[in-house]
Amino acid sequence: MKNNVLLGFSEMDITPSFNVETIGFNRKDNLSRGVLHKLFAQVSLWIFNEEKCCLLAIDHIGFSYKESNILRDEIANKLGITRDNVMLCFSHTHSGPNTAIEKEYFSFLCKQVLLGVDEAEKNLRPIKAAWGNTEANIGINRRDEHGVLDKRVGVLKIVDSNTGNLRLLILRVTAHGNVLLGDNYLISSDFIGVTRKLLKEKYNCHVMITQGASGNIKPKYTGSLKDLNKMAVEIDNAIKNCIKKLKPRRIEKLSMFSQKETFFADVPTLEQAKEISNEAMRESNIDGTNWLKEIEKLNNKDIKKQNKDIEIQYFILDDGCFCGVSNEIMCEIAVNVAKESNDDLIYLGAYTNGCDGYLPTADEYDKGGYEVLHSYLIYYIYSGMVMPFNRDTADKLVKIVTEQWKKIK
Repeated sequence: MKNNVLLGFSEMDITPSFNVETIGFNRKDNLSRGVLHKLFAQVSLWIFNEEKCCLLAIDHIGFSYKESNILRDEIANKLGITRDNVMLCFSHTHSGPNTAIEKEYFSFLCKQVLLGVDEAEKNLRPIKAAWGNTEANIGINRRDEHGVLDKRVGVLKIVDSNTGNLRLLILRVTAHGNVLLGDNYLISSDFIGVTRKLLKEKYNCHVMITQGASGNIKPKYTGSLKDLNKMAVEIDNAIKNCIKKLKPRRIEKLSMFSQKETFFADVPTLEQAKEISNEAMRESNIDGTNWLKEIEKLNNKDIKKQNKDIEIQYFILDDGCFCGVSNEIMCEIAVNVAKESNDDLIYLGAYTNGCDGYLPTADEYDKGGYEVLHSYLIYYIYSGMVMPFNRDTADKLVKIVTEQWKKIK
């Protein structure tokens, strides 16, 4: 029938076959020493009234926005759609390859994903779906152990229209992908991969897991293989009743699109930058030498502000929505979007189409620290920004997403 939604799915192995430079920990030696868990790229291809959109989940900390768009454009060209109809969701594992350095690996990953798109096109089937929302205690606010959490676990249950068999579960969770810490040199998909495996075996279907606004949320359990399993069990226990109750139905609305907004960041003076650099070394053991050189270059060019167009992308299915930005947004931002929208089925996440710098709330901006300032001394080379967006940016983002969602509903 005309408005039946078709879904195709594939899962491709993207594990490096050689030791690679990893990204995720501020350490001198980042060369991997083997594989603990395989990495995967999952492709879900959706067709509704002849319109296509592609939602992917990739085991990686998050490409640069530029790298993400290279892959998105390749997928879009293959499918005959635009970049706005391709959404990359990164697991944010801290135990994966650095694609900015490992060009051969990035090329391999892209080829695997494109093969996955071909495979997904070959197994398109009509589906029904239903949204659910539950809670799991899997995170701790690392800026304040008693602070705000987004405990929601979004559940999208998808079944084959013809057989009624469970075909795919898509979850949205909120916790950083670093259960394994800096003493781990093995490639791993972290708790996301372990959870996927557990749920796939239990429900006999594929499982995709996307990240929420986990910029300031560390995992509840950290440091060991047992802790990976504890995270998986917490999620499993949280969703089991929800999944039983959900009754998938015919899909009436499905779309994917983007909007872009320009946000600004003030460039510090050299004296201000030196204070930040000294603090970063003292509190986080981060060397800001190269960052200071970049600040000096900007000052010499009389550049007092930087700006960037931020893409906010939406995947809408009936009354629920996965949306996201490439920044590491703090959980309060997603919580406030749900609150202002009066809707728990709007899930704003981070690490969507890339992994840029942290985006703190106004309150957290004033506190400074690693997520607000120190991290930029390391990762400015990837994001192109030497400072976080200005303190009013989080509130602007909440307003933009809330207004857009109200229009859509």
